[in-house]
Amino acid sequence: MRALDAAEVLPLRLARGLREAGLAWRPTAGDRFVLADRDMDAEVFVVSDMVADVHEFPSGTVIGFNGTVEWALDSVGTEQAVWLPAEDQLRRLLGGTFRALQATDDGAFTVRLRLPGDPADSETAGGTAAEAYAEAVLLLLRRATD
Repeated sequence: MRALDAAEVLPLRLARGLREAGLAWRPTAGDRFVLADRDMDAEVFVVSDMVADVHEFPSGTVIGFNGTVEWALDSVGTEQAVWLPAEDQLRRLLGGTFRALQATDDGAFTVRLRLPGDPADSETAGGTAAEAYAEAVLLLLRRATD
């Protein structure tokens, strides 16, 4: 997987908020996560069936396939990881409540959704589309637990 742009990764504070609000995570290939509070908050990991690394050699670029990454941390429980859902995953979580995503004049984003039982749409905002979607999912989760 290519290096991730910071704008593509959901901020840890929002990911923690989603988890605390009750968002369940069943890890699948491609999911991103961090191992928070281990001095690795900035390291984004990706669930993968196989690791492929790009190596640059004087003779050219090679893609190396590795079955297992060996390091000091053999395994962690999912409760120790914080899932960083991607924009498309967050949009799917909104399901039929999702109405629209709109860019604002200042480069931010607004998500419009219809919460169950509400006669009017609600809006959430974020600096990126993923952040606006995450705020909408948080609103939906909080409504479900009220």
